[in-house]
Amino acid sequence: MPHYASAPQLTDDYITLVWEELPRHLRPTLLLPCPTLSTQLGCDLSIASETFQHTGSFKFRAAYNLLSSIPQQHIITASSGNFGQAVAYACKLLGKTCTVVMPATSAQVKIAAVQAHGGIIDLIDVRKISRSERVQHLLAEQPGAFYAQAYDDYRVVAGNSTLSKEILSAADFDMIVVPVGGGGLCSGQIIARDHLHAHTEIIGAEPLSANDAARSLRSGELLRNEHEPETVADGARTLSLGVLNWEIIQRGLVDIIEVPDALTLEALRRYFLYANLKVEPTGALALGALLARPGQFHRKRVCCMVSGGNVDPMVYAQALLGQ
Repeated sequence: MPHYASAPQLTDDYITLVWEELPRHLRPTLLLPCPTLSTQLGCDLSIASETFQHTGSFKFRAAYNLLSSIPQQHIITASSGNFGQAVAYACKLLGKTCTVVMPATSAQVKIAAVQAHGGIIDLIDVRKISRSERVQHLLAEQPGAFYAQAYDDYRVVAGNSTLSKEILSAADFDMIVVPVGGGGLCSGQIIARDHLHAHTEIIGAEPLSANDAARSLRSGELLRNEHEPETVADGARTLSLGVLNWEIIQRGLVDIIEVPDALTLEALRRYFLYANLKVEPTGALALGALLARPGQFHRKRVCCMVSGGNVDPMVYAQALLGQ
């Protein structure tokens, strides 16, 4: 495995240890063949759905791996919802407490879930203060707290790598398509692929209106969005990739496909109609990438990652109805 300057702890031995210890705390991902979508898209398509993972998204893999490895009892994090839920639930299991900084525009179902697991919500207007600025204020007020980063941490990446370990151990794919926000999920899949010495291509799927990762990959340097981007894929409203995530992604990612919101919502509808699967918009990005560039996947064995299924009922109903 390459040496990562941002995380020298991310070694083969550490990945092996995580793969041995973490799965007993997880629900295995659902790996679902989808013949109807395969016919529509001209490829052999399977879906790896984390909608049935604890707290409804892949984020629990990262949160539990991170929080179980630290001594601090109070955790502060920032999240649009899924990582916040995962941190709150992991804290509940581990006997810790947490404060979750969330945009006031976060999905109500995600806010309610954080609170249901005992998390303290700190809602902000991201037009007036960024999530990271608010976190720094809270850390200054609570110097004994631990800042749990949602993606830019080697323990997060290692936790997320367990997902592709499951997938690549179960089937042989030409390509795995992964939603991209801060890069924690995508970099975890690259780490797993490399650790297993597999030859599967990892391809990112990012909202067109939040395309800092795609621009970074094209330019060869880490770029940022000036403001928190507006996209229906709320889990990808990040300012930039994490430093560690960028270090991994620039070496190990084949491509990042930019997905317009309209195709993300079309993918969400197709998951419902042809796979009987409820998916949140961010979770639909990977299938949206196939809709954006079907020729790139023609006759390939493809796995689309569904990162989560936490979506407000009203938002979901409107998306299904095309409103």
